[in-house]
Amino acid sequence: MKKNRIILFIPLFIFLGMSVFLFKGLFLSPEKLDSALEGKPVPAFQLQQLEDPNALITNDDLKGQVALMNIWATWCPSCKYEHPFLMNLARQNIVPIYGINYRDERGLALRELNREGDPYAINIFDKDGRLGLDMGVYGAPETFIIDHNGIIRYRHAGPVDQQVWRETLQPMVQQLQAEAQQGRVAS
Repeated sequence: MKKNRIILFIPLFIFLGMSVFLFKGLFLSPEKLDSALEGKPVPAFQLQQLEDPNALITNDDLKGQVALMNIWATWCPSCKYEHPFLMNLARQNIVPIYGINYRDERGLALRELNREGDPYAINIFDKDGRLGLDMGVYGAPETFIIDHNGIIRYRHAGPVDQQVWRETLQPMVQQLQAEAQQGRVAS
C-alpha cells in the first residue's frame, strides 16, 4: 500500500524537477550565450563576395585590424532594426564591419543594401549558412568582435544598438585597437 502511494507522487516529482529547470531558463539572456569560439580563430572558409560572385573571401582577408563581423539577412526583422545603427557606425569609421549575408538570396540582399545603404567593408555571401554554422550562430543578427589576428574575442546575439555599442562593444573594440597598436609599435 505504501509503495503505491510513492508511485502516485512520481509525476509530481517529475513536474517539480522540470519546473525548476524551466524557471531557471527564464533568467538566461540570449545576448549572453557563451561562444565556444571565443579566443579561437575565425573558422577557415572560402566564400563568394556578395557583390561579386567571382571574388572569393577567406578568413585571412579578415586579419590586420580589429573589426565587427555582423551576421545578417533580408528575412530577419531584427537585422532591419539594427541596420540604421550599423550605417551610422560605419559613417563614423571607428571600426570596419564585415557582413555575413546568412542563408539569403543574393538578389534580395543586394536590393536591400542598395535601398537602405551598405555599412559593410566586406560582405560575405553565406548562402547555405556553412560559415554561420561553423561559428555557432543561433540566428541573425549576431555580431562578433574579431581582433587584428583574426581571433574571435566576443559574441553578441541580437541586434546591436546604441546601448549595446556604448556599454559592451565599444570598450572592447577600443581595448583591442590599443593592444593592436602597441603590438605594431613594439615590432
